Amino acid sequence: MTEQPQPAPMAGAGAGAPAVAESSTDAAPQEGAATERAQAPRTQKIGRVVSDKMQKTVVVAVDSVHRHRLYHKRITRTSKFLAHDEHEECKPGDVVRIEETRPLSKRKRWVVREIVERGIQI
Repeated sequence: MTEQPQPAPMAGAGAGAPAVAESSTDAAPQEGAATERAQAPRTQKIGRVVSDKMQKTVVVAVDSVHRHRLYHKRITRTSKFLAHDEHEECKPGDVVRIEETRPLSKRKRWVVREIVERGIQI
């Protein structure tokens, strides 16, 4: 007669409690269940290419217009963004759509998605 070894009781279980193994369906999330948050859509801006002097990088000027709270005068603010232009297709004067992305360098956090309108080349 050979004796079968008894499984060791689980930690935290009482002296007389039977050892219960976890089922694999409890540990893994259900298929189709939303376990991660949906990522927000990336910010896009439309602006004019000001400079293309760097390799694979363009400077895009984006104008934002708002009204003064008291005087209701239109105020235009211009922000410049460095954007990645992989194929070096953008020229100064082009209107482009840029999209937020991971940091590509110290100041470059945008990528050119499309050229909306070609500028007039002199």
